[in-house]
Formats: sequence, C-alpha cells, structure tokens
Amino acid sequence: MLFSDLEAHSARIYSQSGEDGSLACLFDRIGAQTRYFVEFGAKDGVRDSNTANLRLHEGWKGVLMDGSPPGAAADGGVVSDVTGARVQQAFVDVENINELFFRYGVPKQFDLLSIDIDGNDYWVWDALVDFRPRVVVIEYNIFFAPEERCTIPYDPSHRWDETAYHGASLGALRALGSRKGYELVYTDPYAPNAFFVTRDALPEAWSEVSA
Repeated sequence: MLFSDLEAHSARIYSQSGEDGSLACLFDRIGAQTRYFVEFGAKDGVRDSNTANLRLHEGWKGVLMDGSPPGAAADGGVVSDVTGARVQQAFVDVENINELFFRYGVPKQFDLLSIDIDGNDYWVWDALVDFRPRVVVIEYNIFFAPEERCTIPYDPSHRWDETAYHGASLGALRALGSRKGYELVYTDPYAPNAFFVTRDALPEAWSEVSA
C-alpha cells in the first residue's frame, strides 16, 4: 500500500504527535514539488505545528495563520515572527478562505495544507476552490464512528469550548476529499489527524485503505 508504514516512521519534533516523521516519509514517497505549505491554526508556529519541521529544517516556505491576536494566543503562547515566518492573525472561515490565500500570495498548487481550527474544518476545506494542495492534513472528531458521515453545522462564529462538539467525522472528511479528488492514505494513531493525497500524486501501486 506504500503508506501502510507511515506509523513506523512517525516522529515528533514539533508536531502534536508523530506527524513530523510521517509527513517526511510521505513526501519521500510522492516527492515535494513546490516545498510550500499553509497551516491554520498555527498557534505560535512551532509548538504542535505540522509544518515547523519542514520550515525550520527542510527549507520549506509558506503561510501560518491563527485566529489569536499577536502576543496573545488563546493557549498562552506567543504568536510572532519565528525564523522569518510570521504567524498572520486571521480567523479563517468559509467566507474568507480563498481571499486570504490570494492576499498572502499562496500558489494555486502547493504541497501541504494543514487544517486544525476545532470547528469548521470540514466547511473551510470544502470552500477552498481556487487552490489545490497535493497533501491535506486535517483534524477529525474521534467521538464519531469512523465511517459515520457527520459534521457540526457551519457557524462562522464558532469557537471550540473544549467539549466533544467540534469538527467532522473521518467518514465525512473522506467523502469530501473523494469529491475533491483526494484519497485517505493515513490517520495518526495518537492524534486525530487524517492525511489525504490528490489522486494524481498517488503511485500506481497504491491501494485504498479502510477508515
């Protein structure tokens, strides 16, 4: 299946769990074309970041966004310049997602999008129509059954209240990804992150995995 051993390659340098190592392995398999990323919410751009290792050690460039104002992150961190990569204050929603990408000069096609906003994740990915990342890492709600297709209703004012009411099921995200031309290739076993890859980036030997 080519991606069945991503867990064996998992390693945590900055990410919440083993995403740093799993992403490095995944891009070894499919290749990196633009070495460009977008991540939201990025917190301070380092702690629990899915892109910090690529940015700080592999020469990748990109855009970091978080809804917290600079110097006053909701979790007590600092949203500021980190080795030349500024965390932009932006509360990403359906209405502004494409405009934000245009504003910050995101390429129409790029390698990695990381979505973790504890709420409207499904709806924001669905609304992204002008840009096409090759890999999407997105948080799903572990309290829904894997094959169940459900998500919270879209609410642009939603803020996570640290309960189980947030996000979408893995099944809903898989169906959305399929409609947008992506396949589910991996889920991190220690954090609720699902990895999707565009069909045209998948090797011929790839075979579908079960949720």
